[in-house]
Amino acid sequence: MQTIELAIFLQFFLGLVAAVNPVGIMPVFVSLTGHMGLEDKRKTAATASIAVAVILIVSLLAGQMLLDMFSISLDSFRIAGGLLLLSIAFSMMSGKLGEDKQNKQEQSEYVSREQIGVVPLAMPLLAGPGAISSTIVYGSRYPTALDTLGIAVTIILFCLCTWLLFRSAPLIVRFLGQTGINVITRIMGLILAALGIEFIANGLRGLFPAFA
Repeated sequence: MQTIELAIFLQFFLGLVAAVNPVGIMPVFVSLTGHMGLEDKRKTAATASIAVAVILIVSLLAGQMLLDMFSISLDSFRIAGGLLLLSIAFSMMSGKLGEDKQNKQEQSEYVSREQIGVVPLAMPLLAGPGAISSTIVYGSRYPTALDTLGIAVTIILFCLCTWLLFRSAPLIVRFLGQTGINVITRIMGLILAALGIEFIANGLRGLFPAFA
């Protein structure tokens, strides 16, 4: 029985890796934190990882209940996430994403940096519709207390791996230089725009299947 449960948790972990694709999101992290110092980058990585753990564990424990309570479908969530990605992508492509560094109000600058770890890194990029829906499905399929605990531990391990991956981002910054980061920022902005449109398209397809 223990072997079967371990296989379930491993399957869930691999499913999160496929749904989230943290390696693919790593260049986005480099772009979003390119104007920050080393300490701010580490704080952002920690903030993003903790936020993802909180979001997915809450989804595990009460995700379906909250969606039903507010009559929100995952397709609606996809559309909202896509719109958010589009707004961020436009800022990246226009080179205005790091303008908070020029702000004389250091407190506002610090809050903006903290927000990057939560939005867009934690949500919708890491804890997006795919990861949340996968967590809700596994939580509904294996509802026992022991299974719920195992899934929660798996989420924490996944977020720890993501944090370690993002911690290596400064090495990439040092290798590419500021010019390379600027180029990546605009390229990733274009990719984010395409990803946002894909989110919106999938959401609309789910909400209006007759038009698919």
